Amino acid sequence: MDAATAAERLAALGAERVDHRFKGLPPDAEGLTVADLAAERRNLFTGGFTTPVLTLSAERLEHNLRLMETYAARHGLAFAPHGKTSMAPQLFHRQIEHGAWGITLAVPHQVSVARHFGIQRVFLANELVDPAALRRIAAELATDAGFRFICYVDSVRGVELMDAALTGSARPVDVVVELAAGEGARTGVRTEEECAAVADAVAATETLRLVGVAGYEGEVPQPDPDRVRAWLRRLTALAADFDEAGRFAGLDEIVVSAGGSAWFDAVADVFARIPELSLPVLKLLRSGAYVSHDDGHYRRLTPFTRVPEEGALEPAFRLWAQVVSRPSPEQAFANAGKRDAAYDLDLPSALVVRRDGEERPAEGVSVTALSDQHAWLRTTPEADVEVGDWLGLGLSHPCTSFDKWQLIPVAEADGTVVDYIRTFF
Repeated sequence: MDAATAAERLAALGAERVDHRFKGLPPDAEGLTVADLAAERRNLFTGGFTTPVLTLSAERLEHNLRLMETYAARHGLAFAPHGKTSMAPQLFHRQIEHGAWGITLAVPHQVSVARHFGIQRVFLANELVDPAALRRIAAELATDAGFRFICYVDSVRGVELMDAALTGSARPVDVVVELAAGEGARTGVRTEEECAAVADAVAATETLRLVGVAGYEGEVPQPDPDRVRAWLRRLTALAADFDEAGRFAGLDEIVVSAGGSAWFDAVADVFARIPELSLPVLKLLRSGAYVSHDDGHYRRLTPFTRVPEEGALEPAFRLWAQVVSRPSPEQAFANAGKRDAAYDLDLPSALVVRRDGEERPAEGVSVTALSDQHAWLRTTPEADVEVGDWLGLGLSHPCTSFDKWQLIPVAEADGTVVDYIRTFF
């Protein structure tokens, strides 16, 4: 797909009409296009937005994009951030503008979304054995010479299924052998001997081309820096063994890929020590949660806590809810619940209270539970909250925050809404 077509499709997102599909937007904006509403630069707090409403910080979003661009460049890493975090093509393109090699995805639907909006390099961190999906990928490869697609293989059986589905395809599908992170880990080949058998199966086909090795260190059992680095060394040693055996003959580069959002410092460290191979190595990092970061799970796990000299990610999400009940001095309720906030890893955290244009820390306020549409709040004597107050909540786990909202306002620090991010889950 050419750049002009991709730009047209991104621009078409702004032509969508504001209507009942989109939560939290001003009722009087119904019928406007998203682009027209963005051009009005309404204020989140005075412009008619209704609660609950999820927002992204314009400044923090840009900070995170720049930080990971700088980090990857500093460590000689190519970067394919995991798009399943946001499923937002606007963010995909911003990530690529900030130096990303391409976008990582997990399932065929996500590939279709990315391709519709002109993403030219896709790393599928999964083995793909669905015949219809494989034929769709083959058709994309046949009609777009600039499309690069790489996916996992982790079994001889998987290779056989892929080969059968791709018989007659014009271009081979590039694959990497996935090395499992250990016994009891999620997917991947458990031993180096089995990895060799899978690679042999790929070599016996005309429909697949082995281009490297990959895996996910986040699945290392009982992970700590030593265990994670030990597994990463197994991964890079596998690449070297395959190269010595001549398995990458005829390629321009060898792909070695890992990297979630919790251990990318270990990936950078071990990948920097990959020995010289017969071809250049594409050291592909795949961290995705960085784009919004969070106020919980990833705030605790981010490698930047271990390497503070590299910088710090900033939580960009803020879920605004309104206090709708104050039945006792010890309890209050806000109008955001499981339908609005991620809760699979941690409950939201109460950050700020806003009243009459003034914002202050939410001292003495904590979220103790979520119902479908309510947050249960415990309030201590120092808590100053009243019915009608706006409560700013921090969220944990970006992946299950994005997927609850189809259109997310991007707000500057003073509340001016400058853009809207469309998601496709």
